[in-house]
Amino acid sequence: MAVTVYIPTPFRRATGNRDRVEVRAKDVRAMLDELETAHAGLKGLVRADTGALHRHVTIYVNSEPIEGLATPLKDGDEVAIIPALAGGAC
Repeated sequence: MAVTVYIPTPFRRATGNRDRVEVRAKDVRAMLDELETAHAGLKGLVRADTGALHRHVTIYVNSEPIEGLATPLKDGDEVAIIPALAGGAC
């Protein structure tokens, strides 16, 4: 099943500056595996070496936060990977 994944600006260098990537996956974990295989530069940006999401990354499927990496995906779903941004006055 094909899903469209939104790639945030800080991660686009790893996807050749593409803002959207289409992958086939049955759940979020498989989607991340496919993304990291096709775009090796993403490895380590979204997940830790343990496979868990980094604390500063949130993933949404069809605008809803995921329940975990086993969250199922279906054909046509839209997935957004959103890293938290920090900043402030110097």
